Amino acid sequence: MSELLWVLSILLVIAGIVGVVVPLVPGSILVFGGLVLAASIDGFQQVGWVTITILAVCVVLSYATDFIAAGLGAKRARASTAAIVGAIAGMIIGLFFGLAGVVLGPFLGAVIGEFVVGRDIQKAGKVGVGTWIGMVLGTAARLALVFVMIGIFVLAYLL
Repeated sequence: MSELLWVLSILLVIAGIVGVVVPLVPGSILVFGGLVLAASIDGFQQVGWVTITILAVCVVLSYATDFIAAGLGAKRARASTAAIVGAIAGMIIGLFFGLAGVVLGPFLGAVIGEFVVGRDIQKAGKVGVGTWIGMVLGTAARLALVFVMIGIFVLAYLL
């Protein structure tokens, strides 16, 4: 039975890593769930509640970092609310167009949002790039935190 639980926990962690990059998939939460499941296999003997609490804090930080990075990117480019909403919509719609949609969707959504509020092409492009950079940096930060979580778990498990 424990082998099946290990496989399930590893699958959750892998799905979580993918989910960090794919919008609308709760990647950090899936990784956390996989790690908690793995820790529970031996009754939290090797990975205890202190480690689990640290991992939970990492999950919260991953989401906070993502919002902060996206917001700072948009703010730095002086994006309108319509651009931010457009970037989020572009991210969601982009899911249906594969990797190119995920990469270009937020940019195009932000640009369209700026056009809606009457900005010129140069301003709209600058806002699109700024918003996109913020989202990319947020995703990179979430991905880094997920690997930190995995590292903390492995260290706690081995020590």
